[in-house]
Amino acid sequence: QVQLVESGGGLVQPGGSLRLSCIASELPLSTSPVSWYRQAPGKERELVAHMGCTDDATSYADSVKGRFTISRDKTKNAMYLLMNSLKSEDTAVYFCNVYVFATEWVDYWGQGTQVTVST
Repeated sequence: QVQLVESGGGLVQPGGSLRLSCIASELPLSTSPVSWYRQAPGKERELVAHMGCTDDATSYADSVKGRFTISRDKTKNAMYLLMNSLKSEDTAVYFCNVYVFATEWVDYWGQGTQVTVST
């Protein structure tokens, strides 16, 4: 069954850290472009971090650059988002995304995990 299962969200104080995980089943996560998006209440979904087919091809939204790190573990077919120095404006539902080419490019999404940064 094709699926992306996320975990790692929660409540954290400003300045704290969290690591989100996304494990893929029946998807070539290790060799596909992957991304993390987030959506805050009343706002559109936005791209947070992206990694291309090779692990050294990463890019980040300006708002998270220097604080967030995207990575993947090919042995586990998993991807991660390490979030440091969290701010209240990072509060959102976070989604992992894998972009897979079969006969055409198709987006696959995780179910989303809530991250709340608050005192």
